[in-house]
Amino acid sequence: MDVAFTDRHGGVSAPPYDSLDLSRSRPGRDEELRANMSLLAREFGVDGFVVMRQVHGADVAVVDSLDVDLPVCDALVTDTPGVALCVGVGDCAPVVLADVDQGVVGVAHAGRPGVVAGVVPAVIDVMRSRGAQTIQAWIGPHVCGGCYEVPEPMRAGVAALVPAAYACTTWGTPSIDIGAAVTAQLQAAGCLVSDVSRACTRESDDFFSYRRDGDWSGRAAGIVVRRAAPHG
Repeated sequence: MDVAFTDRHGGVSAPPYDSLDLSRSRPGRDEELRANMSLLAREFGVDGFVVMRQVHGADVAVVDSLDVDLPVCDALVTDTPGVALCVGVGDCAPVVLADVDQGVVGVAHAGRPGVVAGVVPAVIDVMRSRGAQTIQAWIGPHVCGGCYEVPEPMRAGVAALVPAAYACTTWGTPSIDIGAAVTAQLQAAGCLVSDVSRACTRESDDFFSYRRDGDWSGRAAGIVVRRAAPHG
C-alpha cells in the first residue's frame, strides 16, 4: 500500500502553474497534464491512475480497474490489486484511506461543501461494505483555519453540523477549519487519523492555492496504490 500527497514541484507545467499541475480543466494544457501524470505513474510503478470529475458532493464510485469512464463523484474506493486512485485539490483537504489487512483503499475530496454533504462518512461506509474494518486515514495539505475566511452565516451553518469546523482567521474574522472538521468526521467513524499536511496551502509557495492565486492556481493530488499481497 503506497500513500502520497504531491506538492507543486517536479513536473513540466509552465508558469504560473509550475510545475506539477494536475488540473484536469486547464484549456490548452492537456499535454502538460499527461506528462505530469506519466511522471507520477512512473514514480509509483503503475500504468496510470483512476481520477474523478469532482463536484463537491458525497457520491462514491467503486472501481476495479484503470479502464473506467471518468466518474462524476468526490470519492473513490477499490479492493483490486494494482489499482491506483487519485484525488485532486486546490485548498480542499485530500483524504486517503486504507485498511491494509483487508486490502481496501479510498480517496476523498473534502472541502467545505464535502464536509457538509458528508463525503467522508460516505466513503467510509462504502469501504466497510467492501470488507474494511480498521481504517487508517491521512489528511494531506489544505488551507488552514487561520486563512479560510468565510461569511459568519456560512461558518455557523458548517459548525452546526461539525462543531470542530468553527474557527477564526489570524486577522479575527469568521473562518472554517477544514482539517479539524475532516479529522472529527473520521474519528467519529472510528478511523485512525494522521494529518500530514505540513503547511497551509495558502501560506506556503510549495503548494497550489486557489484562495491565494485564484484562476492562476494549479492542482495537487492525494494518491493511494492498492498493491498486490506479497507471495510466500
